[in-house]
Amino acid sequence: MSETLQPAEEPRQAETPHQAGALPQTASPRPSEEPQQQAGALPQAEAAWAEEPQQDAVAAGSPRQPGLVPAEEAAPPAPKDRRVLRAVLRAVLRWTAAVAVFGVIGAATAYGVTEQKRTDLPGLATAGDGRWTYPAIEKPPLPDGSPAPFADDNDSETHYADLRKLVLPLPRGATPDAALAGKDGWLPTSVYLDAYEKDARQDLGQQLKDDGLRQIAARGWTTPDGTRTRIYALRFTSAAFTRIVHADLTDNVASPADAPYADEEYGGWAEKVGVQYTKRNVFTEAKPYGRTAVRYAYIEAGDVIALVIQSGKAALPPRITFQQTVVLQSQLLG
Repeated sequence: MSETLQPAEEPRQAETPHQAGALPQTASPRPSEEPQQQAGALPQAEAAWAEEPQQDAVAAGSPRQPGLVPAEEAAPPAPKDRRVLRAVLRAVLRWTAAVAVFGVIGAATAYGVTEQKRTDLPGLATAGDGRWTYPAIEKPPLPDGSPAPFADDNDSETHYADLRKLVLPLPRGATPDAALAGKDGWLPTSVYLDAYEKDARQDLGQQLKDDGLRQIAARGWTTPDGTRTRIYALRFTSAAFTRIVHADLTDNVASPADAPYADEEYGGWAEKVGVQYTKRNVFTEAKPYGRTAVRYAYIEAGDVIALVIQSGKAALPPRITFQQTVVLQSQLLG
């Protein structure tokens, strides 16, 4: 059976500490608990107020300082009204409790919004955020009796599904790249090598042959904004060979054309993509750009390595469409 993939969301930088639908439990303080909740603050306030009558008693002209004013002429100090103090303190506590309750309500509302899908919120629909619209994406069915690529009884982590169906389809409005159509969908190694700098093609081709390359499938397109996308999927005899080739490619043994000095992104969104059994290495070309500005990524998944290249003229392609494509391709292979 096929498995439908969920539309790619922007990768999250931080996980929400609460589970969806679980709001923080906050009880309103009872009047009898108010002094305890203000422990350390209220006792100091009462002590400060209690010391003031003593300070007034030793003020100039008080009976404790004879000779300045006759004792019979000095009026006794008026006692402080403790009821006024308690009323003030109770008002402060009520306002503090109210602010805390409103803070919890505000936090709960924000949590509920961030947990919703953007398409479920009218003001946050994805129509204007730049992401492409892909058709329904489904994992191809497995041949009868074949295990999934990461099943316990599949030690070689082989993808038994049709490799040509493990490459993303075109998004809506895109023009297909005829150069990547291949013969019956299978791409010659020489066409794949054209994606790299000329000086590296011969050595890379020999390495791929030595390391057990079996098949290459590819697909490419150009969107109306001029962004060109190419996806190559390479299947090897086992995941052991894939890891060797992946390590060499990410060590700049060979760089994609027009991006010989691209910088790898470390600790970013690509490492937080929640697709099990897959690994991503992402590169972005640094200025000054050549004929085009390039972003590219390698995806390792069992016996398959996928190369995703996006390029734009005079400017880097939008990050959001690049992330979307890399995440969806990871899901298709994972």
